[in-house]
Amino acid sequence: MFQLEQSATFEQVVKKSRFLATALSVASDEEAKAAIVARGHADANHNCWAWRIGNAYRFSDDGEPGGTAGKPILAAIDGQSLDRIVVIVTRWFGGILLGSGGLVRAYGGTAAACLRGASLIEVKPSVTGFLSLEFSELARVKAKLAACPDVKVVDERFTDTGADLLITLPETDIEAVSRMIADLTNGRAELSSG
Repeated sequence: MFQLEQSATFEQVVKKSRFLATALSVASDEEAKAAIVARGHADANHNCWAWRIGNAYRFSDDGEPGGTAGKPILAAIDGQSLDRIVVIVTRWFGGILLGSGGLVRAYGGTAAACLRGASLIEVKPSVTGFLSLEFSELARVKAKLAACPDVKVVDERFTDTGADLLITLPETDIEAVSRMIADLTNGRAELSSG
């Protein structure tokens, strides 16, 4: 899964109609709705859009024939495995009718071109893990955790005999990190995730 690193735009003219795609990162459906309102152009004929946040998604044809704008924009988002994103494609009508197939190609193509040119970052699903360590093991385990890419100690609470650590790590690394902790502590510490 990928997310936008920064917002992106792309503009093209298709048979005298001007199409402008704007892609933005969003964290919630409220943020997506606000972005659509803020980035829509009042002087345009259509402000069509689609957004995806996890499994939730919405799209709108904004007056274009059903299925010719919002769905192709969503297909462009899904085709690039993007999440937490809204794409708005604005059309200023140029006087030539494009037909259903032409609209699908124009809206989907403009959105796809915008996303292909965007700067993306890969997002790995992560989980939270907890472990208790003795003072004698703390420095060594923390040093090894720090050397693991995408593993972060997010909280450390000292106890009478050591420390409790709360860490985040990629879902795919749970087994390897658990094994590493068990090896470093001779089985005295165990990573529990949840």
